[in-house]
Amino acid sequence: MARPPRFDTDQILDAAVRLAASAGPGGVTVSAVAQAIGAPSGSMYHRFSGRTALLAEVWLRTVERFQEGYFAALHSDADPRRAARAAARHVVAWSRAHPQEAALLLHGPVEFGRGDWAEEYTRRADSGNERVYAAIGGLAASLGVTDPQGRDRVALALIDLPLSVVRRHLRAGGVLPAHAEDLAEECAASLLTS
Repeated sequence: MARPPRFDTDQILDAAVRLAASAGPGGVTVSAVAQAIGAPSGSMYHRFSGRTALLAEVWLRTVERFQEGYFAALHSDADPRRAARAAARHVVAWSRAHPQEAALLLHGPVEFGRGDWAEEYTRRADSGNERVYAAIGGLAASLGVTDPQGRDRVALALIDLPLSVVRRHLRAGGVLPAHAEDLAEECAASLLTS
């Protein structure tokens, strides 16, 4: 009977998140992750075919966990304005609750080797992005916004603006101020009423 593995995939990816948060994507190597959890490097290749697969998995797991809460926020209220405000708040609240993961996401998928990912990984990433933009498009339609400029304003309010609130503080190595969620929500609401 084979021995169960000492480290599960989540433990490995958690270590990769910590490395990415402290040293950026360049700090995430198979040997660095193995060393961080005290596993032999060879055992890592039983889970990941190499560094590219490891980078893809850590990126996708982080994005998918964020998106799960984001979709819940976007569908949290029948009133699209309240749902939009909840989604803007979620970006900041999730980042506050998961600062290492938020720091990882500031780098973007290209820095995590997206150009070299296997098709299954790019398909997962594209599917998640399509879901986000479809949900935002649906919310825009619920608000009566149908023109390209209006849809861009909704995307700015619900994606770009809340991320900018987070980015400035995390890139400076600081913590998010207590009013960050309120600021993201108020700005999003202002953009959606113009």
